Amino acid sequence: MSQGDIILQEDFNPTFLFTWKGIRKKDEAKYHKHEHLEFGYILSGRGRHRIGDQVYDVCEGDLILINAGEYHQSLISESGGPAVEFYVGLTDIYLEGLEKNNLPISEAGPILHTSGELKMKLSRLCIYMEAEKEMGRFGRHFMMKTYAMQMLVLYLREQEQSQKERPMRQCSFESVNRKYLVEKILDYFEDNYAQKISLDQIAGNMYLSPFYVSKIFKAETGETPIHLLIEIRMEKAKELLLEDPSLSIQEVSARVGYEDAYHFSKLFKKKFGVAPSGMRKNETM
Repeated sequence: MSQGDIILQEDFNPTFLFTWKGIRKKDEAKYHKHEHLEFGYILSGRGRHRIGDQVYDVCEGDLILINAGEYHQSLISESGGPAVEFYVGLTDIYLEGLEKNNLPISEAGPILHTSGELKMKLSRLCIYMEAEKEMGRFGRHFMMKTYAMQMLVLYLREQEQSQKERPMRQCSFESVNRKYLVEKILDYFEDNYAQKISLDQIAGNMYLSPFYVSKIFKAETGETPIHLLIEIRMEKAKELLLEDPSLSIQEVSARVGYEDAYHFSKLFKKKFGVAPSGMRKNETM
């Protein structure tokens, strides 16, 4: 693996936000920035784009990278017709050594001039995303995310190719995204512990394999996801038992995600060394 390699780990899973298509007939009103990452693609025509302290001429086939926190403004061309612009918004992008929602930029700058097969692929992806948005069919969000991810990977491939001649620092998703994955799972447990949760469901929500989720989670915490889910549920159950004596054991069990009160009681006793009913007695003594 060379210094310029960009590594995409299995847990690389950005969040798709939006698309926007329009004809640029006047300068964008505000010089602004976002917390998310944006790709701009010029479908036709010519224009200009102000990014940071520079103004770039853009034309059909140009892919514009706007990293999070970067001030930018779309401008009309000083000559030629208006530009047809297409934008894609993404977030939850993590690369080691870069800020959140930032991608590497080559020495040539944030404008990727494309032609041939790459230009054709990017144009098609924009058309496909716009079609999904307009048709409004079931699953359109996921289809649009699929196309947006292809656009992102095509950009990174071009960066990787350019880095072979001008090496840049290596970008790895692994260490940052592992911690992020664990945080997302724990947040999910805190919000949904009262519901039925399985490892397959957790993995499915993150578009990962159950084996991979379990492996990463245990590597980071020393425990399996299900074990920590049980821990959270037992602590919540203890709070319910002590705060509301009117609740039956069956009700407490149901509120922390267990239909079987007997199974719940066994887990509770294993955790605290006393049955749920005994926990209340101990507190009142």
